[in-house]
Amino acid sequence: MKIIVRFMAENKENKSEDNSENKITIEDMAIFCKRKGFVYKSAEIYGGLSGFFDFGPLGVELKNNIKKEWWNFHVHSREDVVGIDGSIITNPRVWKASGHVDNFADMMLVCTKCKTKIRADHFIEDKLKIAADGLKAGEINILVKEKGLKCPQCKSDFKEVNDFNLMFQTNVGSEVDQNNTAYLRPETAQLIFPNYKLVMENSRLSLPFGIAQIGKAFRNEISPRDFLFRCREFEQMELEYFVHPKNYSCPYLQEVMDYDLLIYSAEMQESGTQPKRMKIKEALGKIIKTEWHCYWLALEHNWFVSLGANPEKIRIRQHIATEKSHYALDTWDLEYEFPFGWKELQGMANRTDFDLKQHQLISGKDMSVYDESSKEKVIPHVIAEPSQGVERAFLVFMFDAYQYDFARENIVLKLHPKLAPVKAGIFPLVGNKKEVVEKARHVYELLKKHFYVQYDSSASIGRRYSRADEIGIPCCITIDFDTLNDDTVTVRDRDTTKQERMRIEELVDYLREKLN
Repeated sequence: MKIIVRFMAENKENKSEDNSENKITIEDMAIFCKRKGFVYKSAEIYGGLSGFFDFGPLGVELKNNIKKEWWNFHVHSREDVVGIDGSIITNPRVWKASGHVDNFADMMLVCTKCKTKIRADHFIEDKLKIAADGLKAGEINILVKEKGLKCPQCKSDFKEVNDFNLMFQTNVGSEVDQNNTAYLRPETAQLIFPNYKLVMENSRLSLPFGIAQIGKAFRNEISPRDFLFRCREFEQMELEYFVHPKNYSCPYLQEVMDYDLLIYSAEMQESGTQPKRMKIKEALGKIIKTEWHCYWLALEHNWFVSLGANPEKIRIRQHIATEKSHYALDTWDLEYEFPFGWKELQGMANRTDFDLKQHQLISGKDMSVYDESSKEKVIPHVIAEPSQGVERAFLVFMFDAYQYDFARENIVLKLHPKLAPVKAGIFPLVGNKKEVVEKARHVYELLKKHFYVQYDSSASIGRRYSRADEIGIPCCITIDFDTLNDDTVTVRDRDTTKQERMRIEELVDYLREKLN
C-alpha cells in the first residue's frame, strides 16, 4: 500500500499527451466492442433483450482480468480482508430487512394515452439538463407540469409518477404463489451481513476488518441505456469494512495523506462552486469527515489509476442530503467523465450499523460480536462500502485505452498489460516456410503454459501488428529466418513500436516482468 503516491505521479506523466482526437461516443464504443469480440447484445439473432449483454472471447478475458486485479488488490494483498461468494437467490426476509422490498424503487412516468413507461429522473435530466437524482414524487410532478413535459411517443400528458420496484421476482419450489416468492439479488453486499459473524470466527479476524465479494446482481431497470453503463444484469465488486462503533481512527491513514483527488463536496454543489483538487490531508475533517472514508476513497481512486485510468477524468463527489440512501450517514461516489457526462463509477457509503441492526430485528438473532481490544460486545459499523460494477470499470479502462494512432493509421488499445486480454502475439514471418512455422509453434507452446497468447500466421506482418494493436496485445513476437540460426526473435512493443532481439529462452522472464 506504500506505493500509492508513486502510481499517481507515474500515471500523470503517461497521460500528458493530448488525446482530444481520440474521443469516441458510447455508441462508437459499443460498435467497436462488437466488431473486435469484446461484447455482444445477448441473443442478437432474436433481436437481443434490452439491458443484457454477452461477453465475447476478448471481453471475457478483460472482464476476468479486472476481477482478478480487484481481488488481488483488495483481498490477497491485505491481512484484514477476506472474501465470500453468496448465493444469488436467498431467503426473501434478507431483502425485507435491508429495506429493498420497501425502498428499492425508481420513479416512473406513464403516458395517459399510449402507456409508454419512462424512468422519471433520466427523462427530466435529458429534457431539462438538470440533476434529477433524489427528487421526490411531488417535485417531479411539479417539474413535469411547469415545464410542459410530454410523452416522447405520442406527445400526450403523463400520469402522476409512481414507484417501480427494481427487484426481479421469482418463485422457489413447485408452487407459484406469494408464499414462495423470492428475488434475484439486486446487490451483492447484503449477503455479507448475515454471514459476517461466521466469517469473523472462521477467519479469526478482529475489528477492523473487511469482507469482499464479486458476483452477479440484477435490477429491473425501467430504461437501461448507454451500453454497459446501465444494465439489468451486471457484476459487482463490493467490500464491507467493519469497525468498532466507538473507534473511527484509521491505522493506515498516513499512507494516503499526500494523495490528491478532485473533490466535489455537497457544499460545493449546493453553492455552485467548482470541484477542487486537494490532498487528503487538506480534506480530512473539513470536507471528508472520517479517516476511513479518506483512506478508502484514496485507495479506490489509486486502484483505477494504477491500472491505466486517467486521473484527470476521475473525481469524488459527495451525495447531497436529498439523494442519500436510507441507510447512509455519508456517501461519496467515485465519478468518471464518460462521453455522456460525469457519472457514478463507484459508490462508497458509511452504512453505520443499519444493516446489522435490521437483520437483528427481523431475524431475532444477536448480531453483536465480542471485541477483544475493548473487552465489550458491540455491533460493528460499516464505515465504508466500496461498491462498483465490473462493467462500468470495463468501460473506463476501454475508453482510456482507446486511441487512434495517425502515424500507424489504426486504433491502438493501450490497455494496462495486467488487463490486456491477450498478453503476446506469436507471428511466423512467413507462413509457408516449414522450419519457421515449426519454430513459431515451439515459441507458442512454450509461452502458453505461462500466459494467454495468440498465434497468428495470416496476412502480412504489418497487418498482424495492426490487428494486435486494436485488441491491446502488449507484445508481438516475430519468428524469422535468423531465428533458425541463433534462436533469437524480434519483440515489438505495442505502445512505442520499438523492436528488440532476444533469445527464446529469455521470453518468459521478459514477459513476466513487463506484464507485472
